[in-house]
Order: sequence, then structure tokens, then C-alpha cells
Amino acid sequence: MDRIIINVGRQFGSGGRDVAAMLAERFGCRLYDRELLNLAAKESGFSERFFERTDERKRFFRMLPDMHLPLVGGALHSNRFTEEGLFLFQSQAIRRAAEEGSCVFVGRCADYILRDLDRVTNIFITADIDERIAAVAKRRVCTEAEARRIIHDKERARASYYNYYTGKRWGDSASYDLCVNSSALGLQATAELIAEYITKRFFYPPPRHICSTLPIGHGQSAGYCISDRRATTRVRPYNAGVIRPRHTF
Repeated sequence: MDRIIINVGRQFGSGGRDVAAMLAERFGCRLYDRELLNLAAKESGFSERFFERTDERKRFFRMLPDMHLPLVGGALHSNRFTEEGLFLFQSQAIRRAAEEGSCVFVGRCADYILRDLDRVTNIFITADIDERIAAVAKRRVCTEAEARRIIHDKERARASYYNYYTGKRWGDSASYDLCVNSSALGLQATAELIAEYITKRFFYPPPRHICSTLPIGHGQSAGYCISDRRATTRVRPYNAGVIRPRHTF
């Protein structure tokens, strides 16, 4: 099977990581989430623990005094240890993993880093805020108020990191091929919907100029049109049950 790359962005508590794992199993891909920290550490020669502390966070170094370290493998442009240097190491790790075969990447700007490759699809998973609060409260064993604060802090950090390095907007539907609210169908059915989209896009190109109706649950449906080899039917972020065509093929 030809290589495919699936990049999954996600709201905190949306189950996006679980969906990514299901897609990796479905298509026989390597799944990279926190594993990327280990790869980046190997690229740089620094400890994985340090990458964990800076993971998907922007302005981390503003909390630290200036750090001057030896130049490592020519990867940094100066001897000042910078956030940009860490991003470069992680980017190199992501590209190396993608070169080795089919992958599913969770977060970490992989959609931007791999933007020049073929057979890449970019997904964003969202969910209703009440469900996300309940999921985080259960996982962290905390109150709903604490869970809401955790979600706010995590997503602010992710958005800052993504927006800074990509020049795009984290969670904005224009940044992705397919955006799905997992609250509409549940995690398993969400993964199946995405898998069907990927299959039709990369493995079984449908006939040209097909218009149809896609059932999406809860008595709702949405139309989609295909006018060439690729189709991106999307669910808008933060709005369950609405599917819009992004572009035609």
C-alpha cells in the first residue's frame, strides 16, 4: 500500500488521540504522539524529559534565564538554546518518521511540517464542552471547575504554539481538510467516518461529479459533491452535525 500520512489536531478532552489510534490500526500506520519526543531527543542529543516540559508550549523559555549550550550537530544556528531550535529538532524527527512509511501524527504542527508531501490528510477533532469537561474531570480526578481551567490552559498553550509556528489558526476549519465533532457520533463512529473519507480520497477515487447525501446521525444529513479525484467533506469545528464541502476535485 502506498504511504499515507494522517495528521490529527484535537481539542483537549475530545478523544482525538483515541481516534488517531483507531485510524493508525485501521490503515496499518505507525502512531506518533509522545513518541515524537523520544525521536526529537535522539535528533538533538538532549533528554526526552526536557522535550516533555516544552511540548506544544510556546514562550516556555520566557520562564527561564538565558541558556547557552554547545552547538549540537549544526542543527541550531547559534549557541543560544531556543524554542525555534527545539521546534527544528522535532520537525526533523517528524519528517524522518514520515519518510519511513505511513504514519498518524497527533498534534505538534505535523500538518504544517509535512505540507509539501503527497497523500497527506489533516484532521481536527472537536467535542462539546460539557463532554470534554466530564472526560477531563474523570481522567484527572478533579472537579468540573478544575477540568474547565485545565482545558482552557491546555488549549491556550496549543493555540499559541500552533499559530506561532504555522502562521495559521489552531482549530480553524480553513487549516484542515476534515473537522469532526466527536460528540455527534461517538469516537468509534467518528473514526469510521474519517476512515471512509481517507479510503475514498486515496484508495478508491469515486466517479466524477457525484452529489449525494451523507447521514450523520441524530436525524440529520448533509450533502456533498465530488467533481474530481479528491473530496473533502467537513464538519465545522465547534458545531456538531454540520458538514460542508471545502473544495472540489
